[in-house]
Amino acid sequence: MKRQIPNRRETGRQYEEKAVSFLRQQGYVILEKNYRDRFGEIDIVAEEGAYLVFVEVKYRRDMRNGYPEEAVSARKQGRIRHTASWYLYRHGYGEDTPCRFDVVSIVGEEISLFRDAF
Repeated sequence: MKRQIPNRRETGRQYEEKAVSFLRQQGYVILEKNYRDRFGEIDIVAEEGAYLVFVEVKYRRDMRNGYPEEAVSARKQGRIRHTASWYLYRHGYGEDTPCRFDVVSIVGEEISLFRDAF
């Protein structure tokens, strides 16, 4: 019997769940996973202390294509910021809400957290 290879979406979901577990261990409170609107998607929305944190998760099997966090381009950052603004508006957060954008980078099974990444 041929082994089934998971598709990219399924692989992404698995590593986002690993990121959620990791963030919880770091003291984050997870509010939402895979928040989507017409502007884009945010992998994880969480709280850490006084901050509302928007988290992008990037995974690479190995380093052949560079560090995962390098894949969060300026264009991707802009889409995440725009989506985060809409999230704040839709959920009734005020303009004075302290926010942060973090990146969880996963290479193989090694997880790194970049707080205030952009």
